[in-house]
Amino acid sequence: MARLQGRDTPSAGPEAELWMGAHPSGPAGLTRDGRATTLLDAVAGDPDGELGSACARRFGGRLPFLLKVLAAEQPLSIQVHPDRDQARSAFAAQQARGGHGPYADDWPKPELLCALSRFEVLAGFRDREEAAHLLENLGVDGLRPVIGLLRAGTGEQALSEALRVLLERAPDDRAPLVSAVVASSRRLARSAHPHAAAYAAVERMSGHHPEDLGLVASLLLDHRVLEPGTALFMPAGGLHAYVHGVGLELLANSDNVLRAGLTTKEVNVPELLRITDPSVRVPVVAPRSVPGPGSTWLYDCPVAEFALYRTELDGSGGPLVPASGPRIVFCADGSARLSARTGNTEPLRLGPGASCFLPASDEEVLVEGEGTLFVAAVGLRPDEHGAIAQNSFTSL
Repeated sequence: MARLQGRDTPSAGPEAELWMGAHPSGPAGLTRDGRATTLLDAVAGDPDGELGSACARRFGGRLPFLLKVLAAEQPLSIQVHPDRDQARSAFAAQQARGGHGPYADDWPKPELLCALSRFEVLAGFRDREEAAHLLENLGVDGLRPVIGLLRAGTGEQALSEALRVLLERAPDDRAPLVSAVVASSRRLARSAHPHAAAYAAVERMSGHHPEDLGLVASLLLDHRVLEPGTALFMPAGGLHAYVHGVGLELLANSDNVLRAGLTTKEVNVPELLRITDPSVRVPVVAPRSVPGPGSTWLYDCPVAEFALYRTELDGSGGPLVPASGPRIVFCADGSARLSARTGNTEPLRLGPGASCFLPASDEEVLVEGEGTLFVAAVGLRPDEHGAIAQNSFTSL
C-alpha cells in the first residue's frame, strides 16, 4: 500500500485495506472548497446534488458502493456476505435484541475483485465429488465422516453439511486434525497432483493460522490465481477468501461479514450456514470495450449498486467514462489530470494511489495523462426511454 502511494516502505504497521467510500465505519476524508469534511457528511448534506435524484431515491440517500484497495500479504478470513433480504431482516432482529451481533448494517454485500497483481483466492465451493477427492487424498482418518457426507450426498447441500461437521469439530480434536491435514498437504504440494497448488496454499496459510479449522475447510473451496486485470464477481452467499495479492475491490456499501475460518474473530456457525449458498458459482467477469479516452473497459455485474470501469490513458485525453452519476476515480499507475468542462474550478491531478470523488452535479469531466484509472460508479444507467436500467452481465 505504501509503495502504491509513494510513501516510505515498509510502512510502520500492517496496511491491508484502503477504503474509498461513505460507510459510517470508515468514511473517506474529502476536501471541498478548501474545507476538510468526509464523503459521508457531504452525501448526507446534499443527497440529490452528490448522488443525483434517481440514485438518491433508489438507495435512500446513500452512496451505494464502496471502493477498496486490498493488499493481502497474509490470508484474509474465509467469509460470506448476506443478500438484501437477509441483511435487512437479520439487522432488524439484531437491533431488537439490543444491537450486539455480526451485522454492521442492513445492506447486502456483493463484490467485484479486480487483480492489480497476481492474486490468489478461494472462491465458491468446489464440485462435491472433487472436494471429496481432495480430502480423501490427504489420507487423514479424522476426515472420513466428512468424505462420507460428500460421497453420500445427492446435492450441493452436502457441501454445507460437510462444512458444518468440520467447523463443529470437538475442541480437543481440532489441533490433531489440522496438524495431520497440514502435514499431508505439505507432501502433496510437492507432488505432481493436479491440485498441488491448493495443498500448497494450505501449507502456507498454516504459517499464519496453525490450528485453524479453516485450513481444512479451504479444500472445499475452488482455488484460483487471478492475473492482473482479471476480475471475479462474488455474489451474496458465496463463501470465499482472499489469500495473497493486491487488488481493487468494489462492493455494495456494507460491512456485513460472517466468518468461517482463518481468523481470530468469532465464527457463528449457525448464522454462517444460514447465509451461505453452496450453489453460488463465482464467474470471471470479461471486461468489454466501451467508448472513452485511451482504451476503456467496463466490468459488468448483475447488481444495481456498482459498476467498474478501467481506462488506460495514452496521452490523448477526452471525457471521463462514465459521464454522469456519483463516481470515485482511483489512479493505479501513472498520472491523470481531471478538469470540469464548465466552471472555474482548478484541474485536479491524481498520482499513483490517489483518488477523488466526482458528484453527480459534475456531469462531464475531461481527463488526460498517461496511466491506469479505475472509475467506480452506480450500476444503474438511463436507457433509451429515460428509465433506469441495470447493467448487463458478461462472464467467461
